[in-house]
Amino acid sequence: MQDPIQRRALLRAAAAGVAMAVPFARAQSAWPARPVTMVVPFPAGGGTDAFARPLAAQFAKQTGKQLIIDNRGGAGGTVGGTIASKLAPDGYGLFMGAVHHAIAPSMYPKLDYDLERDFVPLLLVANVPQVVVVNPRRIEATSFKAFLELLRRSPGKYNYGSAGSGTSHHLAGELFKQQTKTFITHIPYRGAGPALQDLIAGNVDMMFDGLGSSATHVKGGRIRALMVSGAKRNPALPDVPSAAEVGLPDYTVTTWYGLWAPKGTPADVQGHIVDEIRKAMSTDELRAIWANNGAEIPNLAQQQFGGFVHNEITRWAAVVKASGAKLD
Repeated sequence: MQDPIQRRALLRAAAAGVAMAVPFARAQSAWPARPVTMVVPFPAGGGTDAFARPLAAQFAKQTGKQLIIDNRGGAGGTVGGTIASKLAPDGYGLFMGAVHHAIAPSMYPKLDYDLERDFVPLLLVANVPQVVVVNPRRIEATSFKAFLELLRRSPGKYNYGSAGSGTSHHLAGELFKQQTKTFITHIPYRGAGPALQDLIAGNVDMMFDGLGSSATHVKGGRIRALMVSGAKRNPALPDVPSAAEVGLPDYTVTTWYGLWAPKGTPADVQGHIVDEIRKAMSTDELRAIWANNGAEIPNLAQQQFGGFVHNEITRWAAVVKASGAKLD
């Protein structure tokens, strides 16, 4: 029989060995060790989905783990933002938000989350110009000039759908009205996907949409693009004039998409996420999809992305104030 003192010494040694093995095992377990969920705060079929789903497919291909898209639409993307802010900070719950979430603090005074306080910025995923699109059966104008004349002849007759009150679609419309001195009725939806489907079906007249969700339908002839925001034409729609070309040099609206994790996510896990997403976005497959959607692949991550978001919150607060936009 073992001496009691020897036995206690062996037990202590075994316990110490287990204690040493646990952090070693943790250090060796690379993220992701299981499927990852990404909250997309809009219904399926919108601009966010146009980038989130190809990204999820490529992520699964390169890591062997699923990136599950969880669409949670409502209130201009803020319902999904609230849900994402309550995810466990372990790297297995992510949030793919958009420019709308930089606008929300100016439009929703009682948000249940704070984008800068409750999340850590990971990286900017895509940057896409907005495009003015119409249903060709409801608006017969084939040029921007003819379209503008139509709006000015009949103030209030036409309407535009948006992804919801306070989204970039909504404010793009308000800016357009301000700069062109026209009046168009705003119809908010629970996401760009439902609004776009109603535009295609002929239930609304027009949209100020991100090129990522509209490009395929423009190329398929289901809707017509009359102008792309900004100073230059977009390679995805080379025949569509820019805002500067049609006499609106200050009409610059882009829809950007970014990735966040809940506050408290370990720094090393944040680094793994950024590395894997960048790796996916550097593939030929995703580069082709981004280009087809008229999107740039930005190079902003973590602190730089956080600074960009802070500046966007400030910028859109000024736009909201100047336009007098209100929740419908």
